This record gives sequence, C-alpha cells and structure tokens, in this order.
Amino acid sequence: MLRRILGPAVLLALVVAACAGDEGSPSAPADGPVVATFQVVGGERFRVLLTDPADIADARRLVAGEDAPSIPNGVVIRGETGVNEGWSWSLDPDQFEFADITMEVCDGLPSDVEGGIITSDRYCPWSAIIVSLDPAG
Repeated sequence: MLRRILGPAVLLALVVAACAGDEGSPSAPADGPVVATFQVVGGERFRVLLTDPADIADARRLVAGEDAPSIPNGVVIRGETGVNEGWSWSLDPDQFEFADITMEVCDGLPSDVEGGIITSDRYCPWSAIIVSLDPAG
C-alpha cells in the first residue's frame, strides 16, 4: 500500500520540480513578442521589437547576466518608428539578431542613425546593453 501512495507522490514531485526549473528562466519559451530597450555610451536609448524566440531567449539571458551574443544587429527602417519612440527609424524585427562581432560601419549612437552619420542599412551598436525587457503590446 505504501508503494501505491509513494509512487504517485514521487512522480508528482518530479513533475513539479521539472516545471519549476524553467519558471523565470531566460531560456524558457516566450509568451510572445517583447520590446528590448537598449542604452549605449552617452546614455542614448533605443527600442527594438523582438519577435524571434531565439532573440527573446538571448535577450533574457543578457538581462539575467548570462553569456549570450550581445550586440544588437538589425536592418534600419527609416521613416518608421515602430516601438522606437523618439526616433524616426526602427530596426526590422524580421531581420534582427544578436551578434558576437560585427563590422564597424554599423556601430554608433542612435543619434548617428537619426542624423544620417550611419549610412549603412544595418545598425549594430557595440556598446549597447539591455536596460529593460517588456512584453509588446
């Protein structure tokens, strides 16, 4: 009789432990798109809509202080702000990725994109760090 009671209890404990292990984990599946706010040298900020589960997982790892590719790298859409309030451009969420290294031609400040100093079709600020990660909506 003890075996019948103990068996389901052990199974339940294992299931609860397995589920609890993913809760709050940066690599846990995303509930949907998120908005990442980045800050660069000089205190300038910009925002990016993240829709790809791999990008969202990388962003969560970075926020948690874990190792992951950390340079935001995306195609600039000029004239469309999306979630990037305060600027006249955004990064295309469908062509965004986190990178370990990028070319210098796309590095700089958000104001460099705004002012046309960065003429590349990509923006990849090396000094950017995520300061917040919020559900899109």
